[in-house]
Parts: sequence; C-alpha cells; structure tokens
Amino acid sequence: MANNDNLIALVTGANAGIGFHMTQHLARAGIRVLQGSRDPARGTNAARQLNADGLEVDQLTLDVTDDQTIAAAVKHVADKYGRLDILINNAAIVGDGLPASQVSRASLLQTFDTNTAGIAAVTNAFLPLLRKSGRPRVLNVSSELGSTRLVNDPDWPHSNVAAAAYQLSKSALDMLTVLYAKELAEEKISVLSVSPGYRATGLSNGEPMPGAGDPSEGAAGIVAVALAVDPPTGLFFNWQGEVVAW
Repeated sequence: MANNDNLIALVTGANAGIGFHMTQHLARAGIRVLQGSRDPARGTNAARQLNADGLEVDQLTLDVTDDQTIAAAVKHVADKYGRLDILINNAAIVGDGLPASQVSRASLLQTFDTNTAGIAAVTNAFLPLLRKSGRPRVLNVSSELGSTRLVNDPDWPHSNVAAAAYQLSKSALDMLTVLYAKELAEEKISVLSVSPGYRATGLSNGEPMPGAGDPSEGAAGIVAVALAVDPPTGLFFNWQGEVVAW
C-alpha cells in the first residue's frame, strides 16, 4: 500500500496500550482509523486525544465478546465508509497468569473468548467489507509466548513464563491465522500474525517489567507490516518485520 490516501483501518482494543499506539501510527501515515474500544467513554477520550493532535481517528464501540456490538460496528462502518481495508485484531486479555497445573476452566474459557473466539467473530463479521477493498488485509496481534518452539527453547529469554490461558489462546490464534490465510488466499486477502514484542502495557498492569520495551516501538513495527506494499499471507512477523518460525 504505497498510497495511504483514503484507506480505512480498524484497530480493536485501541483505547490504550499497543492498540492506542497503532492507531496513532496509522493516523500519522494518513489513514482514517476506527479506534475500537469496549468502553465508549474510554474510547471517546482516547479518540479526542488523537484528534487534538490533528489525527483522523473515529471512536468505534466494539466489544469482541459481544456479538451485538460487533454487528452494530459493522453496520456503522458499512453505512459510513462502505468498506474496510485493514483489520487489526488487537483486543486481548492476559487471563489469570497461572501455570497449566493451576489454571481454571473459567479462566481458559474467558481468555479464549476474547483472544481467539472474539477474533474469529470480528473477522467473520467484517469479511464482507474487507472483500470490497482493493487490497484487504487482516493482522492478528499474537505473541511469541504462544510458540511451542520458543517455549521449549531453554535459551529463549521468556521460556520460563507460565501463563497458560494466555499462551494457549495465542497458539490457537496462530492456527486461526493459518486457516484464514489458506481459505482466503484465492480472494487475495492477506492474513498474518504479528507480535509487538515484550512491552510494558496494560496486560502487565502497567508495571515496568524487566526487559519490557516501549509499546510505541512495537506498534510501529506492526503498522509497518500492515502497510507493506505486497504482504504475504499465513506467516508470523515480529515487530522488526522478520518472519518467525512457529
């Protein structure tokens, strides 16, 4: 996408953290951004903050676990814009942060509902609008913590992290990316998993975790992949634009 004029992008979970910074970077690139947020008040405040900087951002109420808000969001985008060019599925929760031997059924179900089922629900609902784009693409914000290869590597710095609900949901999300990529390849809809890297965000309760980087930097890396002129499909990219082997 060499020319960003008139492009429409939707970022879910965008009122704070990585999603907020992705919205900011996209808008600075000249894209009209729909800033998805579960909480209307927080979403409105976040959009106003970016509007005050002269950025083209619209608040969009969207709870990925609520089919009614998804349907309403699709109708709004269809009525106002008629299409969607870029969908960035960013909304996520970390779950209870417990290891596999302690995780509860409730935590697994709640985390999967947001991090995996919610992404499927949003993507499926917006597919008709993505099909009306000249160069549609879907980016699922994932994590290397869902990689069985990396978690099994004792030399990987985060191999000892044990947050079963979150990690399992991201593994499932990456499979979902591959399944979408295969199914939508003939329609030339690019579907990718992307990672912002280890960042200090709301998922860690804002704590300055050891080694956690600037969320804006991670967001910028994802936006660069989103705006690539000829993106591939079915792959996992890190924030540096490198393909990661799952």
